[in-house]
Amino acid sequence: MDIRAVKEYLGQDWLSVQERIASALESDISLLNSTNASILSQSGKQLRPMLALMFARACTGKATDAGIRYAAAAELLHNATLLHDDVADGSELRRGKPTVMSLMGPSVSVLVGDYWLVKAMELILQDSETDTTAIRIFSKTLSDLAEGEMLQLQKAQSGDTDEKDYLRIIYNKTASLFEAACVSAAISAGVSEDVVKAARDYAVALGLAFQIKDDILDYSGTESVGKPLGVDILEQKITLPLLGALNNVSGQKQAEVRGMVRDIVGRPELRDDVVSFVKENGGLEYAKARLEEYVNEAVHALDILPDSREKEYLMELARYTAIRDK
Repeated sequence: MDIRAVKEYLGQDWLSVQERIASALESDISLLNSTNASILSQSGKQLRPMLALMFARACTGKATDAGIRYAAAAELLHNATLLHDDVADGSELRRGKPTVMSLMGPSVSVLVGDYWLVKAMELILQDSETDTTAIRIFSKTLSDLAEGEMLQLQKAQSGDTDEKDYLRIIYNKTASLFEAACVSAAISAGVSEDVVKAARDYAVALGLAFQIKDDILDYSGTESVGKPLGVDILEQKITLPLLGALNNVSGQKQAEVRGMVRDIVGRPELRDDVVSFVKENGGLEYAKARLEEYVNEAVHALDILPDSREKEYLMELARYTAIRDK
């Protein structure tokens, strides 16, 4: 899928989102401005504002001012979480580039993340007529993100993550913000509850699929993913490929592998053993099958929308999630 072509198709709406983001981040502190500019230059695909604009336009053919603000807020909030995550995970690289944390220290990364977070909320609250539903949506996402991070840390220590835990973690940390972007866009378009539900169903399924694909790439991708391979298991994260492999072995073997995950901080060489275990016991195949299920759920959720180029792009994006290599 040509992401650049999608942005070009969105035209002035996309430019308006970029202008809102840049304007929201303006400061009279030169160090903050230069740091923000550096982050913006490495923004990646910017999927969340893209989804928000496409869903709003798929509903009514246009994006409202509120929809543009919500789209910009989703991107600001996403980057705020990345700045915080880099500190929590000790990440030195993000999209193949040095993180703010590695260049300027964890305190700066947290402070800049806080700044982006506040600016996101200011955008949502900018209009006195803002629907309180949108405020609740983004507030819930902030709560989800914190709970997801804490649950992930808890499970890394205990090593007893099951699939229910995993799905809750990736919903909270990834799908919840996809949901906020699409549902707020639908609300900004003034659509029916059925369409709002479709926005939620699409976004949650897409967000889960997106994170599952990332977790598959951590075991089978290339350096093009922008981070070292096998980093999840080194951080004691039990993700779907490993869970799938564990389903296919005895209880004794499961306990042995989970013990390896608990010990991996002190014995990083165990990573290769865990990766081999996943590949030899059907873990990748299991994760790919679940990925396809969520992609199909996302595509099916769009049935309620009228035919349009935006709807086609939304379906293409869901399918692209399954085949991307970075």
